[in-house]
This record gives sequence, structure tokens and C-alpha cells, in this order.
Amino acid sequence: MSIVHRLATRSDLAQIVAIYNSTIASRRVTADTEPVSVESRLRWFEEHRPETRPLWVVEDAGRVAAWLSFSSFYGRPAYAKTAELSVYVHEAQRRRGLGSYLLTEALAYAPVLKVDTLLGFIFGHNAPSLALFQRFGFATWGELRKVALLDGVERDLVIVGRRV
Repeated sequence: MSIVHRLATRSDLAQIVAIYNSTIASRRVTADTEPVSVESRLRWFEEHRPETRPLWVVEDAGRVAAWLSFSSFYGRPAYAKTAELSVYVHEAQRRRGLGSYLLTEALAYAPVLKVDTLLGFIFGHNAPSLALFQRFGFATWGELRKVALLDGVERDLVIVGRRV
């Protein structure tokens, strides 16, 4: 499969949310414990401006197979050159290289966005995501011990980072 991405459109949002919601039950990917609605993600979607903080999708057979978002870090002007990356892959599309493709593209595109620091916020028990980011040169920059409570289990949040 030849992988390409494009900017997400409003019509992709339902599929983006469906992929996100599909990860909630695993308790490895997000701190949300209940599905989110498309309506609740409208503001988030609108905050992703192509020229500063794009939201990309990869399609397969006309359906969103994976997505990546650049998000502002901490919302203050001094952090404008830092962005958080989030990568989500549809369950049926995993282990096909989509996450690797999206991270490769994000690393190459960050300078266009005037971003020189990329971050990921990953649960400490999410070994596949930690390994993916590590393969791309991200290092552990911090660990927030037991900051999340998921089904009665305290979980760590690992902050990974990389300069580009």
C-alpha cells in the first residue's frame, strides 16, 4: 500500500472521533473513560489550523485509517515552537506502518510550522506507543507518577520529546 496523508476536513471528524473512541476501552491510550461525541470535539478540530497545527488523516479505501495531530503545548506564546503530537491508528489498520509513516512526515514537516520541539504524552503502560516514539529518536523527558486513575489503577504519564 502506498501511504499518503492529507489535511483532515470537517467531514472526517466522525471517523477521527470513532478511532479515538475505539481506544478508550483498552485504558492504554487516553485518559477519557467514556466515549466523546463529535460535537464535543468541534472546538478541538477548529484549533487545528493547517498553517500552524495541522490535523492529518491517512485514508484506505475511502475511510480514515489513521490520524495525527499537532497541538499547541501549554497555550502560552513562549511555547509556540513546541508542539504535542498525537497518533491514532484504526484497530484494523495497525502494524501496517501508518504510525511510523505519520511520525516520519511530522518530523520532516515540523520546521515548516516553525516547530523545533515535539512532545508526546504517553501512558507508561503503553509499551507499543512508547516503542514507536523511541524508534524515532524521542527520549523520556519526564514522568508524572500515578497521575491517572483508570478503573482503580493508578497510571504514570511519560513525556517523550525530541528536538528537530
